[in-house]
Amino acid sequence: MHEGEIPLDTLSGGFDMQATVESGQTYLWDRADDRMFEDDRAWGSDAWYHTALPASFTPSGDPEVIRVRQVDDTLQWAASTPHAPGLLTHLLRLDDDLDAIMDASPDLPLFDRAVDAYRGMRLVRDPAFACLVSFICSAQMRVERIHGMCRRLAREYGQPVEFDGETYHAFPTPERLAAATEADLRDLSLGYRAPYVQRTAQLVADGEGHPNAARDLPYEEAREYLTRFVGVGEKVADCVLLFSLGFLEAVPLDTWIQTAIADYFPECDRDGYTETSRAIRERLGGDYAGYVQTYFFFHLRTGGE
Repeated sequence: MHEGEIPLDTLSGGFDMQATVESGQTYLWDRADDRMFEDDRAWGSDAWYHTALPASFTPSGDPEVIRVRQVDDTLQWAASTPHAPGLLTHLLRLDDDLDAIMDASPDLPLFDRAVDAYRGMRLVRDPAFACLVSFICSAQMRVERIHGMCRRLAREYGQPVEFDGETYHAFPTPERLAAATEADLRDLSLGYRAPYVQRTAQLVADGEGHPNAARDLPYEEAREYLTRFVGVGEKVADCVLLFSLGFLEAVPLDTWIQTAIADYFPECDRDGYTETSRAIRERLGGDYAGYVQTYFFFHLRTGGE
């Protein structure tokens, strides 16, 4: 076992572990006490969180487990890999200058209230295929249900990883999910999303596309590229761009953001997703609009207004 600490005073803008991984950006983390997403407004937890990373994402080329918790001003970690600090920095965007991002964001009362509530929340960088499947599963689902789908997929099709006397499961490879039948996936309560997941996995497994290929494209071209995958519309594509591929300007137009537009920024409500997306991105500051959006999303979803 490898263990260590990351002092939070070394991170510009601080960090809030619970807000970051329980805000609906990622469904690839879990809590040791099984209370993930149980009460979105019960903050201050020092619970252990863990994730099992697929082999394609790790320096070792093997699946790895990282456990982490926030205690006072320290991020404590225990892992199967000595590369945990670098992986955590990547996954949780600990290298973002959060103070600079806040300073560069527009002066909006709603944003100020959201930051006051969840200061230190960062965006995430999930593995791209896992992120893609997670948000295909997200359609018309509450966060705890999406998380449950991802857990079941990992337990059924993910590679097991033994660590510290426990068995964890990495998110399945495209090949493993492509080999599942629609009926198999429906048995895991994926419902109508089952064929979308299976067919998207097949596209990736067959080499016909990969979400990582969008990484170096201009933003709107990258969003268009991702819609080639089955079950991926513009909103899901924006989620993958923002929460995996580093497009911090992306603003997924989900129900909560549409509500924010209607209530606070009606001038941004345009004809269709593309034009509304351009208008709200500009209103939320452009380059870091996705950060502002995520604070809005979490603040509104947890009853902050």
